[in-house]
Amino acid sequence: MLRIGLTGGMGAGKSTVARILADRGAVVIDSDVLAREVVAPGTEGLAALVSAFGGDILAADGSLDRPALAAKAFGSDEARATLNSITHPLVGKRTAELISAAAPDSILVQDIPLLVENGLAPLMNLVLIVDVPEEIRIRRLVEFRGVSEADARARIAAQATDEQRRAVADVLLDNSGAADDIVPIVHRLWDERLVPFERNLRTGTPARRPDVRVVAPNPQWQVQAQRLIARLWVACGPAASQIDHIGSTAVPDLPAKDVIDVQITVADMATADGLRDALGAAGFPVKAHATHDNPKPTSADPAGTDIGRWAKRLHSNADPGRLANVHVRVAGSPGQRFALDFRDWLRSDAAVRAEYLEMKRAGEAKATGLTGEEATLAYLEVKEPWFDAAYERVRAWRERDG
Repeated sequence: MLRIGLTGGMGAGKSTVARILADRGAVVIDSDVLAREVVAPGTEGLAALVSAFGGDILAADGSLDRPALAAKAFGSDEARATLNSITHPLVGKRTAELISAAAPDSILVQDIPLLVENGLAPLMNLVLIVDVPEEIRIRRLVEFRGVSEADARARIAAQATDEQRRAVADVLLDNSGAADDIVPIVHRLWDERLVPFERNLRTGTPARRPDVRVVAPNPQWQVQAQRLIARLWVACGPAASQIDHIGSTAVPDLPAKDVIDVQITVADMATADGLRDALGAAGFPVKAHATHDNPKPTSADPAGTDIGRWAKRLHSNADPGRLANVHVRVAGSPGQRFALDFRDWLRSDAAVRAEYLEMKRAGEAKATGLTGEEATLAYLEVKEPWFDAAYERVRAWRERDG
């Protein structure tokens, strides 16, 4: 199923976004609701809190007196750690139960206030951040929730910063306007990104753009690549020895197709094949037809006919809002080394970047008016011969400059 992480600072309005998504059919798991549920009267969670903090944290009716607990639990780091050690595993267990009960084709939205603070973003297929400037959030907390300004500022200061949230955001939802302004934005997100993403994920279909288009460099490419890499590390675990941003989008200020390329380095092709299901579940289904790079002459294969030396597995993102290719190659193989060296060669030489861009523009022109596989093949007809010729230049550059 498609797992969406939803968060935002206090007063941002993430509950409003969660409600809209639920109305559209999302399965919403609210961590705040679960945190209250696991310490309700009669639960093991409440019993554990009483054991740790004393019976005076209970109200007259036997329920949890939250202010009384807060006075004790937030008085020291040790007490806070004790609180977390009791409640977090219980919330995690209940979350796992709800996820297991959801239908396989669900769009599952996990509303988690501390998603960023607890480092949970890489566990999600997509992260939505409800984004509102701090001063507006403070005003809302004071006006609509009756929180004092000093308390509002203190609570916000204890959370992640706006910059930290934006760093993990696949989607920023601006909720700084009028109350209803966010509604059409969320509906459009559901229709144009979340529903197609879920369908692609369920059917193992990579997202793709119908045409070939070279666009102006985007400074967000580097940030977006790091978010993808964080997810890939979670999916791969120790099976990957390194994961790198490669290709044109890894070269600052270079126009490129708006497709992030990432390389996962593994010990052997058996390991690469073993990652198929994990990468698919993370949102990167395999492209079964792409089993090797175009072979090029090497010292061990002067004719450039040994396809096995250029073996790889290619996965692509199922998210239509962020196209990406994930190349899984064996450590030390010609393709793995060339991907890294070619990126670094481009970064180091402005003249080469200009030459490469000229080739890309020529490929784009050849693909103009075509769509789908025809457009891709037309682009490759221009690109692959240039890459074949560039291979020896890259090797020479690496040998010369180390």
